[in-house]
Amino acid sequence: MVGGEPFLSDISMQLEPGEPYILLGPTTAGKTSLMRILAGLDRPTSGRVIENGADVTGVSVRRRNVAMVYQQFINYPSFSVYESIASPLRRAGLPSSDIDRQVRETASMLRIDGLLDRLPSELSGGQQQRTALARALIKDASLLLLDEPLVNLDFKLREQLRSELGQIFDRRAAIVVYATTEPLEALMLGGRTIVMDAGRVLQSGSTPDVFKNPASIRAGEVFSDPPMNLISGRVAGQTAILGETLQIPLTRHLSVLGEGPYIFGIWCGHLFLASSATDDVEIPGTVELSEINGSETFIHTSHNGIVWVAQEEGVHTFALGQDITLHMNPRHLFAFREDGTLAAAPSQDAALVAAG
Repeated sequence: MVGGEPFLSDISMQLEPGEPYILLGPTTAGKTSLMRILAGLDRPTSGRVIENGADVTGVSVRRRNVAMVYQQFINYPSFSVYESIASPLRRAGLPSSDIDRQVRETASMLRIDGLLDRLPSELSGGQQQRTALARALIKDASLLLLDEPLVNLDFKLREQLRSELGQIFDRRAAIVVYATTEPLEALMLGGRTIVMDAGRVLQSGSTPDVFKNPASIRAGEVFSDPPMNLISGRVAGQTAILGETLQIPLTRHLSVLGEGPYIFGIWCGHLFLASSATDDVEIPGTVELSEINGSETFIHTSHNGIVWVAQEEGVHTFALGQDITLHMNPRHLFAFREDGTLAAAPSQDAALVAAG
């Protein structure tokens, strides 16, 4: 509760070791607040935190077996990399020989074993974050919390550490909770994703399943970058009408839809410049914007007042106002009810085939 208003509400989850839990949501979703409660840094106004059957809601973080890594590079300025990593073990009173072995093993795993004599001021941002990760990992805590630990690193370092973190998590017996605003990061880390927005859990489950089957429009918006194309429409008879004129036959998973209004959605990556199937639907329009993003191009096209965004591999240049035709296959369409809940998803095709 903040200022009399609930900041986190109706959150219930059970976390177990074995795979990372990804908290995915925008900056104001409540991910950090939830992590602080899990760590014992904050206490919820109501509700409980249970660990191995014991209520630890009011137990101080100092009395919990928790390690946390923040966005910022938090390292002791007067400690060498070696001493920074060793500090949790020294506080635990381990013998010097054990400390030395574990420090060198952990530093090697994070590829900073050649930097053990350096101070934080002599390290790059990536090296400082690796040091912070090593200090958290060496503690061998039962709960490891990572609050957007890569957000302040440059693109190359983020990509490198992302690929390594999955392997590191696989070696841990701890419960790992990782917060991010980036859908791609969630997909790369796998495990189970908990989609959050405005202090609530919108959806949770295995990361691929949540991505393929957003339970609501908002869950789909959070778990998509660029955002999903959303178009108001209706079903009449055996036809879905998107906007005012675009007609699509109710085949495959769309056949379960009854008559009435819907909001239809499709990922940007499922709109194409060239047709690849006989049942593709053409969307004629004009180019409003063409964005080149590395090896991809995002093409914003207006069709009868509705803007569709296509994501094409490669670099493509278009003039503003240029006529263009996008192609869409109905098998890629999502359908949401007016209240935003999921009515039909492309992944349901397999179930329909199996049932048939």
